[in-house]
Amino acid sequence: MTNLNQAARGGGGIEVESRSIDYVPESERHAKLSSQGPFWFLGNFHFFTISIGFVGPSMGLTAGWTTLAGALGIMFGTIFMAFHGSQGPDMGLPQMIQSRAQFGYRGVILALLATLFVFVGFNVVNVALIADGMKSVFGLDPTMVTIISIAIGGLLSIYGHDLMHKVFKWALIATLPLYALVTLALMFGTTGAPAVHNPELGFNWIAFATQFAIGASYNISYAPYVSDYSRYLPKNTSRPKLITVIFISASLSGAWMIGLGAWMAEMLKSSDALAAMSQVGSSVVPGLGQLIVIVSVLGFLPIIALNTYSAMLTLLTGVDSIHKINPTRGARVISIIVISLVVMSCVLMIGGNGIHLLHQFLVLMLYFLVPWTAVNLVDFFFVRRGRYAIPDFFTPNGIYGAWQMRGIAAYLIGFAAMVPFFYINDSAANHEIFIGYFARLLGGVDVAWLVGLIVSGAVYLFLCRSLDLEAEDKVIRNIKESDFVAIARSTNDGQH
Repeated sequence: MTNLNQAARGGGGIEVESRSIDYVPESERHAKLSSQGPFWFLGNFHFFTISIGFVGPSMGLTAGWTTLAGALGIMFGTIFMAFHGSQGPDMGLPQMIQSRAQFGYRGVILALLATLFVFVGFNVVNVALIADGMKSVFGLDPTMVTIISIAIGGLLSIYGHDLMHKVFKWALIATLPLYALVTLALMFGTTGAPAVHNPELGFNWIAFATQFAIGASYNISYAPYVSDYSRYLPKNTSRPKLITVIFISASLSGAWMIGLGAWMAEMLKSSDALAAMSQVGSSVVPGLGQLIVIVSVLGFLPIIALNTYSAMLTLLTGVDSIHKINPTRGARVISIIVISLVVMSCVLMIGGNGIHLLHQFLVLMLYFLVPWTAVNLVDFFFVRRGRYAIPDFFTPNGIYGAWQMRGIAAYLIGFAAMVPFFYINDSAANHEIFIGYFARLLGGVDVAWLVGLIVSGAVYLFLCRSLDLEAEDKVIRNIKESDFVAIARSTNDGQH
């Protein structure tokens, strides 16, 4: 059987990853803590994050206030992201498999629908931004750009964990000096555009709160991903160190890129990140702008792979929750192809402006993810405190059962509590899509995400007071090493 452990020992280079939704045995935990920093730094270090910095100025916020709101939001969201990441080494499982403890073997489908919406939606916006930018800078056909981008992202995700970590590192090395140059050019005013004070920009709470919420939602959206890429770390990996590495790397790059976007929007009056970087680069050295765009797009393709890979894990988990499957390499490849075709169809059908899609999508994404992340983290850190019967994740007849109504109820109650606070507004068309009663009373300040976190977490903690943790602990103590070996073997059959 070929697996990642063989590749890690140098036996043949990079191979197609054999594991997907199955347990990763300790013998295959070859990843290093040092790889997490560059990986999650690049996770935010691209023009998609720069585009988030355009939101504040589009709503009348100055670049300075936008940078502050975005940085605070990114840091807040990264707290949840980092704590989710620490679950990977503990359990050696993809994030959504672990969610069966809170929602049940079949009940987890509720959370899976929300996360699959996020993964697919992110790639729709990602590819739309690439297509818009390449058309604006090079005049390339958006359909051709869409097909090529999705195909490369799909291929990287087929190879999986090891190749993706390597490509992320290469992409960071390529993009870091160029983005640093663009930042310095903006700081010293060598942008090719006259410095003009814009009296229309200032401070308002609605814009500040919106920028904060979008920044928070952006990194909270990584919550369902993180343990997918930390599950190959050894079980004895220091939890505080892992949380710190993820928090610092994702916060720094996110705050940097949002700030860069905010100043581009104010100084260049731009709404296209790739076009703005092209303008700045060309003002420094003729032709440099086009090089920056090309490298930026190439460096962004691993992010499309990131979303496709996690969408594959989510889709397979959902199918397995309905009908038991053998997660072979073939199943991985087929699911990745299906996801890629869905993303391609959505991009080609929707068309339109990528920035417009970005704003609306990030708001909706936060609403769907917040109740899940509250339930999951409360369960892991306050209820079960990281102790799980891992073999029982793979059967509806285990201690977690087919349906866990505590998690399902907490999610639904938290989501319902958020609805009166929803603020969904099409700023481009100056059209209100849905404004909740309390959101209107607050003048459009969106605090729905905060309500969802508090209500879902509190409801789940309250409902778990009746949970028989002693009975679960007896099951956990009786688990033998052979049980873990059996899981890895049975879920990895047929991958020779």
